[in-house]
This record gives sequence, structure tokens and C-alpha cells, in this order.
Amino acid sequence: MTTPSAPDGSPGTSMTDEEYGVLRASAALWAGTSVLITDERGRVLVQRVDYRPSRLLPGGAVDKGEPPARAAARELGEELGVTAVVDRGLAVDWVSAGGFGAPGVMRFPGEIVHVFDGGVWDEERIAAIRLPGHEVEAVEFVEPADLPGLMIPGDARRALSALRARVEGGGPALLEDGVPIAPGVLDRVGALGTAREHCHRPFHTAPVPDGLPVRESWGWLFAPDGRVLVLLDPGTGAARLPGGAPGPADGGDPWAAPAREAGGAAVTAARPLYLGHLPGPDGSHALVRHAAALTRLGPPPADRAPVRVLATPEQALELFDRGPHGAGELAAVHRARELLGLPRADRRPVTELPGSVSY
Repeated sequence: MTTPSAPDGSPGTSMTDEEYGVLRASAALWAGTSVLITDERGRVLVQRVDYRPSRLLPGGAVDKGEPPARAAARELGEELGVTAVVDRGLAVDWVSAGGFGAPGVMRFPGEIVHVFDGGVWDEERIAAIRLPGHEVEAVEFVEPADLPGLMIPGDARRALSALRARVEGGGPALLEDGVPIAPGVLDRVGALGTAREHCHRPFHTAPVPDGLPVRESWGWLFAPDGRVLVLLDPGTGAARLPGGAPGPADGGDPWAAPAREAGGAAVTAARPLYLGHLPGPDGSHALVRHAAALTRLGPPPADRAPVRVLATPEQALELFDRGPHGAGELAAVHRARELLGLPRADRRPVTELPGSVSY
């Protein structure tokens, strides 16, 4: 029996099954799995192992004849002592022979690594982790921006690309040495690669107490589809809502700061709704949140201006670190959305706003 080398029927050399098998075996790759797990603050679980200095996501080699998802579940049991169903992929990474940095004696042929979504773990599930007593020395949850300093470069790129794919919700990312072959806007600006905005203070829906000055004011600005405007720094990927510190010319109007910031991004919005406030670090001032409907987007600002994107409120919060009080702010955001008569947006890829539009 012979196997044609040209499946489209064009002229080519025929091979026996044995010859064809030898050829394919010579081009074989390793296969591996990783599992991306985060805590409720969006920090990533990494392992400290006894056989290398860098940190790793849970996972390991796929055994002969073993499906990658089953391998990922097996590794979670062996390394963390947990039983889990692994059924959602985040990324598939083609790791080149040169991209891994393996010593020549290893004869590394390249690898295909499947990254699966291990989900968001609460305190109870984290407390259930049981390490095997060998190989895995410890686990810790770390900020996404800290991954490049803890992992080898390819592993860090892969983990961050998988995390962005989870935020996007558009399906698994295809990677080459950790880099998406079809990058979305979060990939292009390097979102989550720098420190996230951090605020763990309680969120209050009551009015700001009399006598407590407002030092910062920020806005959740809604598009008609229920998504909100997020501004991304084009150099660092840092995410923020429109807003800032009220100025002397604002006449004490806390909405003036987000309106001004939105105007700098060529965005205008309708009259706002008050959402609530957070106390400042020392309790001496307040940080105010508003919600409003977008009315117009102007032409994209000049170079170095923020990249304007639409994301669901849930996606936006994943780009920040609101700590245990984020759920309270998110609930207030959705109450305001309902009052504005807007739908709840389904998760979809984050969308850049490249041109002018009126709502």
C-alpha cells in the first residue's frame, strides 16, 4: 500500500505506510497542558517546583494516547490534590524548538501546549488544595503583571495571552511561542501586563457625607448595547474608566472630571446617575462613581491618547483589582444600566472604537 505525499492529487512521490510513518515521526512534537486558575481578585495561581527556579502554571506532559483535557485534569489531581472537570480551552501554543531555550542534550523537538481554563477559585476551594509532598513545593496567587518576572519568557507570554483570551470570551487563542497569531486589542496594547488599578475599599451607594470632600470622580459610560467605555494606555495597557480629580473650575461638580476625561477621548455622554462612593485611603475624602449613557464618539484622538474600547462591566472589572468589594460596585452599575433602559450585554470580544459614531 502506498500513501501519496500530495493529498491534492498533484504529482508527487509515493511512500509506503512505513516510510510515511518514519517521516511523520521525524517531525514529532511533544504535547503538554497548562491550567489557568485565578482567585476572586484576578490573581493567577502559580507553582514553585523543586526542579527549576521559575514558576509554572499547573499542568505537565500529555501521556501517550491521552487527550489533552484529560491530562490537564489528571495533573490537577496529582499536583494540587483536587478533582476538576477541564472542558474549556483558552489557548493552543506552538512552541518552537528554539523558543523554549532547552539544552541541546534534551533534543527538544518543539511542543504543542494546550492551556485550559481552571476557573475562579474562592477561599474554600483554595483551602482544599493538597500538595503531593514532592515536585510542587508551594503555590501562590500573583498579579498578572508579575508573571514575566516569575516565569521564563515564553511561559509568561502564554499565560498572559490565555488570561486575555479568558477576558475576551471569544474562544481559544492560537499562539506561536506565546504570541497570538491574530491579536485582539487587549493583546496589542499589552493589557494586564502592567499593574492593575487597585482599590479594595468598601463601596457605598449612599450620598457622600456632608463635609467629606470629593477628590476623584469616575464614570461608567454605557453604549446602547449595554457595554461600557474603558480607556487603555497605549504604552502600558493599563485600564481605567474616564475620570480624575475635580479641578478649581469645576464649581464643586463631581461629574465634571469624568466628563472632561471623556471629552479628551472624544466622547460625550448624557446626564449622569450617581452610583455611590468609596472612602479615600485615610477616610479624609471620597471617590465618587457615576453612570451615564454615551451620546457621541468623535474621531480617534492623536497618538499616545488612550485607546477607546467597549467591554461588558464584568470584563472591565477583570481589568481592575477591586478586591472583595467589586461585587457591590458591579451590582450598582447594573442597577444604573436598568434605570437607563439598556440591555445586559453578553460577553464578547472587547471592541476598539476607531471612528466617529452618534448614539
